Amino acid sequence: MKHFYLAMCALLISFGVSAQKLSKNKKAIIASVEKHQQALIEISDNIWALAETAFEETQSSKILADYAEKQGFKVERGVAGMPTAFVATYGSGSPVISVLGEFDALPGISQKAKPTKEALNEGAAGHGCGHNLFGAGSLGAAIAIKELIEAGKIKGTVKFMGTPSEEKFFGKIWMVREGVWDGVDANVSWHPSAATKADVQSSLALVDFKIEFYGQAAHASADPWNGRSASDALEIYTTGINYYREHVKPTVRMHYHIQDGGQVVNVVPDYARLWMRVRDTKREGMMPVYERVQKMAEGAAIMANVDYKVSLISGIYEVLVNRTGGEAMQRNLELLGPITYTPEEEAFGKKIQEVTGKPQVGMDSNINPLEATKEHPGGGSTDVGDVSWNVPNINLGVTTAPKDTPWHSWAVVACGGMSIGHKGMVYASKAMGMTMLDLFENPELLQNVKDEYKERKGDAVYEAIVPPGPPPINGN
Repeated sequence: MKHFYLAMCALLISFGVSAQKLSKNKKAIIASVEKHQQALIEISDNIWALAETAFEETQSSKILADYAEKQGFKVERGVAGMPTAFVATYGSGSPVISVLGEFDALPGISQKAKPTKEALNEGAAGHGCGHNLFGAGSLGAAIAIKELIEAGKIKGTVKFMGTPSEEKFFGKIWMVREGVWDGVDANVSWHPSAATKADVQSSLALVDFKIEFYGQAAHASADPWNGRSASDALEIYTTGINYYREHVKPTVRMHYHIQDGGQVVNVVPDYARLWMRVRDTKREGMMPVYERVQKMAEGAAIMANVDYKVSLISGIYEVLVNRTGGEAMQRNLELLGPITYTPEEEAFGKKIQEVTGKPQVGMDSNINPLEATKEHPGGGSTDVGDVSWNVPNINLGVTTAPKDTPWHSWAVVACGGMSIGHKGMVYASKAMGMTMLDLFENPELLQNVKDEYKERKGDAVYEAIVPPGPPPINGN
């Protein structure tokens, strides 16, 4: 009994310390998010149901921009030549802190909010990366800061950046190129995840390009000698890529998607096309591989006696980590503590794990210590990287799906349309709002964040990896 009493006292003391650390303004951030919680969930669910893909997020973008406008933000729509990009601004003067919102879906993974695979609309898109939560959660943080500025509790400017097409063409690159982040002191971002943590890991740099082969059509049986096969060149090229995999560094990733390999079996194809992607943990490692695989396209064309064309689609930088900002985010996660789940939510998560062949351990929202930053992390790519090379960036991951869930899959879609995803979104709003508040209230912290950014960037000069001209709004 004595041990139980001492343990309870220690627990109460711990709660008391956490409560004391929550300043009046941080309590106001939490209260604001909770006040808007049902509206944010409704926004997220509407975007989840719409599931609009790259540069087609017309209604999703409008829902977010309209709600920001309703809350008193000045909204600029159609930013950087993209109809679905927007910037919502409130306040004046310094500091200027921005927060990112994404809202595009992935093709072909429509799913109901249930833990077994069943399409909501057969063949339609789905939010397999949780961007319905991403945009709404970030908007919640921006509104909480706006209300403190409006009440005279803090001074400065908050910007909510509505950024389209993260999954395909990387819309943030064109926004960066147009100077959308010019004058911003720091940027905050989050991403749905299977774990909750201040994200101090980088991502992979990436370049996307299209390769087209042009030959001569002929009858595939009557006179194939009169043809020059574009699909032969395509097959030679992909064979070369697959042999090349042995000779690149372990950090490199190469993917391709054959978009056109010919239309019918009895014609020597005069046209073939594939979409090629190269990644590495550093842009400086990626570029030589990119140059090499372009030369391989020329070799394939020579071997098949056809012409060829390589067209750059887009490319992104790896994320420039900011540990100073990550430490500030970590402190706020520890103040908030872990997300708690109902038995029904745990059962939902375990069912998804069962169906996808993972250990049935349920949800993971533990607040672990801040990780060491890895020199060569694995994982995916994001155009947040390009933002991070132009302004200090602070990243957060929050649990919105069970542990080990396959990402970009129906399972993530399922969680994003129900309470597991909702809880993560609301939590992210609070954590980001509290960290943004730290940047407004603590000039020394903001300066330290900016100093680390300058040190990590060094003498590097950012050059966007995109072709000249407007974004590929109607691109393939």
